[in-house]
Amino acid sequence: MATVDPRMRGREAYERLAWRDAYEHLSAADQRGRLEPDDLDRMARAAYLIGAVDGATGAWERAHHAFLERGDVASAVRCAFWIGFTLVLHGEHARGGGWLARAQHILEDAALDCAEQGYLRIPMVLRALDGGDPEAARRSLVEITEIADRFDDADLQALGRLGQGQALLAQGRTAQGVAMLDEAMVAVTMGEVSPVAAGIVYCAVILACRGVFDLRRVQEWTAALSRWCATQQDLKPYRGQCLVHRSEIMQLRGEWADAMDEVRQACEHLSDPPGNPVMGMALYQRAELYRLRGDFPRAENCYREAIDRGHSAQPGLALLRLAQGRLDDAAAAIRRTLGETEGAEDRPGVLAGYVEIELAAGAVEDAHLAVDELDKIAAGFDSPYLRAVVAYAHGSALLAAGEPEAACVALRRAWVAWHDIDAPYETARVRLQMARACRRIGDHDTAEMELEAARRVFERLGAVPALDQVRQLMSRAGRASYPTPGGLTPREVEVLRLVATGASNREIADRLVISDKTVARHVSNMFTKLGVSSRAAATAYAYEHDLV
Repeated sequence: MATVDPRMRGREAYERLAWRDAYEHLSAADQRGRLEPDDLDRMARAAYLIGAVDGATGAWERAHHAFLERGDVASAVRCAFWIGFTLVLHGEHARGGGWLARAQHILEDAALDCAEQGYLRIPMVLRALDGGDPEAARRSLVEITEIADRFDDADLQALGRLGQGQALLAQGRTAQGVAMLDEAMVAVTMGEVSPVAAGIVYCAVILACRGVFDLRRVQEWTAALSRWCATQQDLKPYRGQCLVHRSEIMQLRGEWADAMDEVRQACEHLSDPPGNPVMGMALYQRAELYRLRGDFPRAENCYREAIDRGHSAQPGLALLRLAQGRLDDAAAAIRRTLGETEGAEDRPGVLAGYVEIELAAGAVEDAHLAVDELDKIAAGFDSPYLRAVVAYAHGSALLAAGEPEAACVALRRAWVAWHDIDAPYETARVRLQMARACRRIGDHDTAEMELEAARRVFERLGAVPALDQVRQLMSRAGRASYPTPGGLTPREVEVLRLVATGASNREIADRLVISDKTVARHVSNMFTKLGVSSRAAATAYAYEHDLV
């Protein structure tokens, strides 16, 4: 029986995206005799796609020399580029930079006009983007894309358009940026781009869309990445990140059990080989799910592991401290984090956590300032998600400031926004706040209905800390189901009690952490409801009805 040539089997496996088989068959063929440079390049790419980075760089190095011996300088330069680029991505900047410099010198000596000129400009462009000069990066990327178009190089075209989109987003030109990202993705989803470049584009586009809070695109491209990963055998570099994004989307949709399973798989996938930077993102996502479900010890362990992998644990860890009743620790952590966080991509999440913690600490004015900043950031994005975050924070701050009627208006906007996004947990949190606001204005029927709706969602999700808050409010409602004297709201009763002690409006404002103007409005409403015209008469009423 004739023996099948492992080289042919390796090529066939490569064509059907069976990367493990391709690598093993081509490696077997390599042991039998020297492979052609094109086969060495295939073996390098297959090794890269199964996560064998050393095998990939080693095979590309041999392909580089083989192409030079054959006189194919352009292919040799491209191999050197992928060696350098791969090493830099994995933190070996000195070796990677050396290979990129070697590739540049070879190309200059050969004086070739080829697509590889564009590839070798990519590291310089990335440095400009990281260095805060997106316009210079964008101009260079336009030139790179023109080189790609001239040589009809689909990989370089996709990378060029990806970079242009990232640069436009960095300039705040969101609509143009996402349009360019979409164009890059069309070529990828059509199968025009090689797997190595396609995976880079997929992951970078999803991260870019996350950065501008475009959840619709994040969901759409994550689903596409998931389908793409499923077609390829033993794919390693991109599958873990895909699983993390899938978990985030499932969490938002209220599919917490599935979200936990996805992130567990992500952690397993990313653990071998060790050192993958995406592992920190996966651990943070796992910690968030544990925190929301009330498993605080596991949440803390995951936050700490995320820190060990170079990923920030905030604002999640500060919110965990708040849930544990460690308010001082939560406030110190979130204030420090806010001071260190500058980018518009990371700051909204920190600001939202800051508002929640400062309100718990009674720092209402500081929370209002944070809400104003959140609102300004949201104005720069066309993001329903950010609008929902801002509306909830605004409503919560108004409620804490003793303005329950205005809080209901803001919270209703938040409810509509979260409901449209199909985010049941966030929608239920809004209903919990609306229950508090409705109770403040004496609308106990609505408060009860909002609490019951929130309770059902929290029970289904297993959101134990939030469910405890609902039960506490329901218990208080049972103890205080009778109306307050004179039809006063609970906040107005608080103000009346302080008036009866002889406190001035300024002193009441300081005590309740609200503004002088708000106190004056409460006093005026209180006088009207009680039919009195002086603080002395209001004080007498308070004593007559045992409110002091």
